[in-house]
Amino acid sequence: MTAKVNPSHKHKKALLIGGGAPNSSLMAGALVAFLEKGVEFDVISASGAGALMGLLYTAPKEGNPRQALEDWAKVGVSDAIYNRFPVNYKVFMKPGDQAATYRDWIMNRNPFTKPLYDPSSPVGHGFFSDMAKFFLAAMSPSDLSGKSLGMCAHLPFAEQVINFDAIPKIKPEFYINAYNMNRSKMTIWNKSEITPEHLRAAFSFPLIYPPYTLNGEDYIEGAAIDTLNFKALVNDDDKGGTCELGKHCDLDTLVIFDILGADQLIRKPRDLYDAWVGSIITPLVEIAKDDIRLFQYQHNIDPKTGKEKRKLLKVDLMGGIPKDHWPQVMDWSATNLQLLYKVGYEAGLKFCEEHAELLDLPTKKPAVATEAAATA
Repeated sequence: MTAKVNPSHKHKKALLIGGGAPNSSLMAGALVAFLEKGVEFDVISASGAGALMGLLYTAPKEGNPRQALEDWAKVGVSDAIYNRFPVNYKVFMKPGDQAATYRDWIMNRNPFTKPLYDPSSPVGHGFFSDMAKFFLAAMSPSDLSGKSLGMCAHLPFAEQVINFDAIPKIKPEFYINAYNMNRSKMTIWNKSEITPEHLRAAFSFPLIYPPYTLNGEDYIEGAAIDTLNFKALVNDDDKGGTCELGKHCDLDTLVIFDILGADQLIRKPRDLYDAWVGSIITPLVEIAKDDIRLFQYQHNIDPKTGKEKRKLLKVDLMGGIPKDHWPQVMDWSATNLQLLYKVGYEAGLKFCEEHAELLDLPTKKPAVATEAAATA
């Protein structure tokens, strides 16, 4: 079989990367598949953990998006540790100035502990590495108290994994969102505005992180309210057909990463910690489903014709999760993150094969046509 590119039609494509963690490794795997297949997007709109995945995909610190996404799938805690202490101390770190000074010392200045935090180091992963990090995390000072507004430091590793200077230069338009508590409205930042502070604001899920103060105003994670950042793409308030308000009303294909809108995530908890995780995830399941439904019926159906204005393609990221594994999907264990990465990768490959034409990828000639041409 031979492949050909259809030069007659170039689709205007957007990728929406929704919130979700730790199952965000599903999205990391799918993005690696997209890289392999050469999928390109005109616009990327992200929220919550999707903002981090999108930036690893487009502006990784070392310039290698595949490696950055693969490294994210390795941030899980070794199962032998996680089964006894189900907290990812490698991602969620203690708050306070003293804790920040301590982290800087063990991660960047101490020659004996620094290799533990280098993903490319042979001692950067595995049980013994995770055990050493566990004890180092336990020794960290903290200013957490009953008066604290959140439990963890705001994404301390952002600058270690993202090249923020490169973001304004990336090819696609790129947006992230955060909810402004002072103005009671969603704020959307484009690629020319995104700094580490904006990413931290976009990642400040209530209770886990305090509201993030930026330019005197307080923000929480946008995905806590809009799990998918549709607002950055289109605006049907546009009058006169100028598209001035609808930044990207010329889009014809929207590819959606949604890892929260699955009823399987609502289940009986295994223990008290799992019940707390469930208290966060349960309301987000319906919010995620509603986000897609509302966009489709309020903004994407032409009232005159009843037809879709844009093609919505949802990647089936969770369809490959084994049935008996669903209780572990929200675990930060190394086994879970690696399994979900592989599931997401396979889902991404399958999606590219099924929607090659809409993604402007090479399409395969039918075998019969090829054989006929050979005998002609």
